[in-house]
Amino acid sequence: MNIVKNQVLETSGVKPIVYDLYFEANQKRKPVVIFCHGYKGFKDWGAWHLVAEAFAEAGFFFLKFNFSHNGGTVQQPIDFPDLEAFAQNNYSKEVNDLQHVITFLKSSTEHQNEIDLTNINLIGHSRGGGIVLITAEEDPDISRVITWAGVSDYKIRFNEGSDSFLRWKKTGRMYVENGRTKQQMPHDWQFYEDFVANEERLTIKRAVSELTKPYLVVHGSNDPTVPIAEAKRLKSWNEKARLKIIDGADHIFGAKHPWDLKMLPEQLKEVVRASINFLKK
Repeated sequence: MNIVKNQVLETSGVKPIVYDLYFEANQKRKPVVIFCHGYKGFKDWGAWHLVAEAFAEAGFFFLKFNFSHNGGTVQQPIDFPDLEAFAQNNYSKEVNDLQHVITFLKSSTEHQNEIDLTNINLIGHSRGGGIVLITAEEDPDISRVITWAGVSDYKIRFNEGSDSFLRWKKTGRMYVENGRTKQQMPHDWQFYEDFVANEERLTIKRAVSELTKPYLVVHGSNDPTVPIAEAKRLKSWNEKARLKIIDGADHIFGAKHPWDLKMLPEQLKEVVRASINFLKK
């Protein structure tokens, strides 16, 4: 298996995107899977490397990447050394980042004999689920889309009108603690302003309702972060969507960071199996 780590995609006017590739180098064009991490996430979190290997072993060309403003850097793509970049992130930047990655793959000649550009598929975890749904609805070159513990609504997460929201508006910056690293992670007010300016584009319900590509919703029944009711809403907005509930699973399907075992947790293995079966149909 070819594993190409920490490649840098430079795009004019924006911060670089760091990405990894996993594939069997056999000069056969393979369907592409692009994986998008979630909020306070990164491409090397937990067991994502084992997920990538599983897809590559199943015959896919798998790409995972860090969003440009996720708080990582080219030098340190794990965790969050650049909190000022994190403060400047927003949903529009993440949608644009994903489009930059797709455009890069379409134009790249380095792996052209390994990639089937007629079969590009997107997977998004948590907040990344909304990003892949918006992109799949917009981009005619996307074949299928999958969300893992995906959110159904970005607007409700601003908690408009609450005391914390009003303080954020007044001060221009709010902080959210990272439970693992204990960092106080900043969000600047531009995050909300950008959402309001682009609300129609960033409304997940609109994207799902208008989506014409095959869509698989995967969710854990015991997800404490994104309630299973959100998965059921996603399914209800698109009659052709399929819903796969992983019994007893939490938000990350039994994984954690760091993940030192050489095997996927059983629930995440079930997620991967269901996703591969969906993409191969």
